[in-house]
Amino acid sequence: MISKKRVILITDGDASAREAVITAAQQLGCFCISKSGGNPSPLSGESLIQLILESPYDPVLVLFDDCGYPEEGPGEKALMTVCKHPEIELLGALAVASQSFSHEWTKVHFSIDRNGELTEFGVDKDGIIDSEVGRIRGDTVYVLDQLPIPIVMGIGDLGKMGGRDEAKKGAPITTQAIRMILERSGHYDGTASR
Repeated sequence: MISKKRVILITDGDASAREAVITAAQQLGCFCISKSGGNPSPLSGESLIQLILESPYDPVLVLFDDCGYPEEGPGEKALMTVCKHPEIELLGALAVASQSFSHEWTKVHFSIDRNGELTEFGVDKDGIIDSEVGRIRGDTVYVLDQLPIPIVMGIGDLGKMGGRDEAKKGAPITTQAIRMILERSGHYDGTASR
């Protein structure tokens, strides 16, 4: 039986998001593919698959970013390719809110606001609760509804949210969100170990 690499998808890739995810990975004992960060995503799906499969441990955190590209952009194409690989097990996705000019949205199971509280509503890029139940607007979220992702969690702009999620503060909201996905998927017992 093939041992699959467990992966969490993250739909943001700018410098702040990358630093927040690296910080969260260090705290939670995950492996972050830092090369996947970029605005837009610099690597193809095939290149990301190779890096995921070569990672020394998992769960693996992978960043995808479209940089506002309408509908299916480079980040989403790479995301689709990664998700279809038979040696990758999807644990969940962080659907990151943005001020998307193309008004893309996706369904979410729940969201986390800028105070670390769970909500059935979506959130905006500042991590403030939105008016819509179960959906979030962003620029790299177009394809999430088409994929078999067990947990899709809405979240504000990683590493930002009015300064509440800065990497130098430990990226507390990003870290809590990833921890929740790990807990709900049965892959986290409260200790950061590899």
